[in-house]
Amino acid sequence: MSENIRVMMLGDISGSGGMGALFLGLSSIIKEQKIDFVIANGENAAAGFGIAPEDYYAMKKLGINVITSGNHIWQKEEIFSVMEKNDDILRPLNYPEPCVGCGYTIKSLGSKEIGVINLQGRINMMAIDDPFKRVDAALREIRKRTPYVFVDFHAEATEEKEAMGFYLDGRVTAVVGTHTHVQTADEKILPEGTAYITDLGLTGVLHQVIGSRPDRAIERQLTQLPMKSEIAEGKASLQGVIIESDPKGKAVSIERFTY
Repeated sequence: MSENIRVMMLGDISGSGGMGALFLGLSSIIKEQKIDFVIANGENAAAGFGIAPEDYYAMKKLGINVITSGNHIWQKEEIFSVMEKNDDILRPLNYPEPCVGCGYTIKSLGSKEIGVINLQGRINMMAIDDPFKRVDAALREIRKRTPYVFVDFHAEATEEKEAMGFYLDGRVTAVVGTHTHVQTADEKILPEGTAYITDLGLTGVLHQVIGSRPDRAIERQLTQLPMKSEIAEGKASLQGVIIESDPKGKAVSIERFTY
């Protein structure tokens, strides 16, 4: 391992298409890009809504070190027992404390340690605890052990995501957005050394409407009826970023990709 570390962060894994893309491409990308650690948002792995235990075990087997999530993590109750026993599958930190699971974790990487924090936004989303206030306490604990900290901010509003990026600039290695499923082209290194992108995108079918079948999405718009979304099928890809960090936890590069 070089002195710097290379971390891949994958956008929301959506249904069987996303899981298939992982199976077909992840290991070769890890090897080709010399990736040291993989973080992926897995909350949509189970047919687009939630994550099942078998999805968790498959992702781990394929080489994902930490699985983050968001508001859909609660849709499959069978995952709760997995979350109770494992700290490599996260729910957003700012859900109230009685909720099952962890909001952050610290995992070993050789002689180094990697901190991962999962947060959820509040604009146009569920009214939960303040992510800005909750992240500070977690960050104090993580920084006692490691300078490498990666944040998945699962949020709807670009304003909220950008504000979080600047709020944590210089205190974490990266702040990446998830949830909207549309990859943005604003990847950058913020002034104090934190890598940022508004949304990682979608690991799933290429031709989709935020993961769902286009025809169903169109019908919903035309009729305005509360029709259930159905996961898209077809050719799939992986989307996300590769972030390189120096030994002080400062990002030196962030590269957006679609494979």
